[in-house]
Amino acid sequence: MEQGGDRGLGVCGTILHRQIAALPCLLYEVRLIHSGSRQPFPGVRRWTASRLLNPTTLRFLRIRNREGYEVYFRPYVGSDNAGYILLDLDHPAPNILGSLRTQGHEPSVVVETSPGKLQAWIRVSRQPLPPSLATRISRRLAQLYAADRASAEGRHLGRLVGFANRKPQRRQHDGLAPWVKLIYAGTCLARDSEALIESALTEPAICVPARDHKPLLQHTSGAVSDIAPDSTALLALYQACLARLHILERYPSPDWSIADKWIARELLQAGTSTATVAAVLRHGSPGFPRRHGDPDDYLRRTIRCAARQLHSPVFPVRIQALD
Repeated sequence: MEQGGDRGLGVCGTILHRQIAALPCLLYEVRLIHSGSRQPFPGVRRWTASRLLNPTTLRFLRIRNREGYEVYFRPYVGSDNAGYILLDLDHPAPNILGSLRTQGHEPSVVVETSPGKLQAWIRVSRQPLPPSLATRISRRLAQLYAADRASAEGRHLGRLVGFANRKPQRRQHDGLAPWVKLIYAGTCLARDSEALIESALTEPAICVPARDHKPLLQHTSGAVSDIAPDSTALLALYQACLARLHILERYPSPDWSIADKWIARELLQAGTSTATVAAVLRHGSPGFPRRHGDPDDYLRRTIRCAARQLHSPVFPVRIQALD
């Protein structure tokens, strides 16, 4: 029987909420990998914070964890890096947290994955980063702090707190699997983030394997075109914005063109790229393209109008981060 059983559901939710709140993002990708076979649990999971923290979701993850699956995650913005760099510190130096802060690399989250082993999430940008640039930053930080070089990759997965580390080599003396513990959580942008990015931009480009990550959109001759988008994740993101803005509560039969503009403005305010905003509207807006003869032109005009409103003094918008 797992330590604590289902009595730990509330504790798990509380500490997980602190971890997620310190890493704000519109979506989070969660992966389940079996500790023995290293095979993934079927299905792709890209959830909003509210969905991830839902008790039903937590129960599902806890059951899989008891069955031997490791629970990994990362802030998700499609094929890009969400602005967070993961440091995997298998052999952290004494007072590593003090060193990170002194050097201007303040972590947003630090977790203990097993006794003496840490992972630190460092936010270096409020905007999504190309994976190759994020990888260069990750490798630079791994070199500075003697972190695991194999994990120094722009879209690497970290562990969620509140779940057990099921790797056999991490078993404790009593035979039980150690819990992944939250050491620190506090939303912040690293003070030296600009210097890290500038330094990485001057380094030679790194070829990052595509793996299963495919770009959502590309611009071809000024037109927006699809490249194998993850329609489920995009639809979930549209619906999360819809709920956040209480659009259906206020307008049971909304003008979807106006709703699209509001959602585009919400996404742009949160730092989402225009390509991803276009993908969200394309796959989330009900009945799209409806009566629009030129869907690509409609998306461009909607996003352009949303951007103008966002930066116009006539619209003093202050939008809180989405769940």
